[in-house]
Amino acid sequence: MRRKTVTVKIGNIKIGSDYPVVVQSMTNTDTADINKTVEQIKALTLAGSELVRVTVNNNAAAEAVPKIVTKLDKLNINVPLIGDFHYNGHLLLKKYTDCAKALAKYRINPGNVGTRHRDANFTTIIEQAITNNKPVRIGVNWGSLDQQLLTDMMDENSKSQSPLDAKDVMINAMVESAIRSAKLAEDVGLPHDHIILSAKVSGVLDLIRVYRKLAAEGDYPLHLGLTEAGMGNKGIIASTAGLSPLLLDGIGDTIRVSLTPKPGGDRTQEVQVAQQVLQSLEIRNFNPQVTACPGCGRTTSTLFQKLADEIQTHIRTQMPVWREKYNGIEELKVAVMGCVVNGPGESRHANIGISLPGTGEAPKAPVYIDGIHAQTLKGANLADEFKILLQEYIDKRYDRN
Repeated sequence: MRRKTVTVKIGNIKIGSDYPVVVQSMTNTDTADINKTVEQIKALTLAGSELVRVTVNNNAAAEAVPKIVTKLDKLNINVPLIGDFHYNGHLLLKKYTDCAKALAKYRINPGNVGTRHRDANFTTIIEQAITNNKPVRIGVNWGSLDQQLLTDMMDENSKSQSPLDAKDVMINAMVESAIRSAKLAEDVGLPHDHIILSAKVSGVLDLIRVYRKLAAEGDYPLHLGLTEAGMGNKGIIASTAGLSPLLLDGIGDTIRVSLTPKPGGDRTQEVQVAQQVLQSLEIRNFNPQVTACPGCGRTTSTLFQKLADEIQTHIRTQMPVWREKYNGIEELKVAVMGCVVNGPGESRHANIGISLPGTGEAPKAPVYIDGIHAQTLKGANLADEFKILLQEYIDKRYDRN
């Protein structure tokens, strides 16, 4: 069961337990480079990112934000933009009022708003949010945790008769920082339903612990994600391992998979991974799923591998058209199996599936539709023939929008 939260509206997106878990991402372009930033936002949005965050770290970036929003509007891209502020957010939001108005949400880290004037700077940002009726994500990060708060809690812990482990104190300090900041924001006048919280760490077990503690402290919606998850398989696996237990606990209202791309790599991968986490947990459906066996000694031919790849690519290519045309197409399940051992059974469990002949088996490929053997394909045109059957099934099964 989903943890109960209030609803926070970010542009045209509603966040909270009454609405689906939302996928978000962040650009890695120089925000001042308007064209590159617009192109990346477009790519992330087309990949399925429902919120996109941009860095607003200097005058040039703040000046660029309204122009970016204007260009996105002309491209009919309505994704809400979040401004990421550190150190000088209180100055930029006051100086660049068009930027403050154009953003759909502000993200601030209470550990990075100053030391001597921390509360005053934080209050200035909140006042701008109130003036412009914008929600705020208060995002605590263990790499920039309020050091005075941490020191005070460490000192208090050292005097306890049963002192906690240092990591436990740090996790408690992160939760305390988030809750204190949220209460301060409300004291200044920001409505309760304009606040989202996060507590980012880079360790999987630490992530689970801190969010379970934070979830128990109120009904603010929570944004989940490892910070600095890493590159490639490490980042994907660590993010999946950290997000899944929390999501299954009903904790989390927005998620991001913070992957480090290779130089020139595709930023949209983090969106695809986040979607797949939610889809694998049966929380949300984004794209039809293709089940394929891993292969073994019975499948020494690469035919089924090529067919599985071709069908998956075909589905991904067709989805922008199908999504506009068919209602519920995201729930489609397809199976492309390599031999007769598990192939027929897996194919029967899918909406439509094909079981190819394994090595040494009869050269025929039965096709199952909704669990029933529909026909058997043979010959060199299996892929094209199966695509035709797939399209015919979609036309019959899914209502048109």
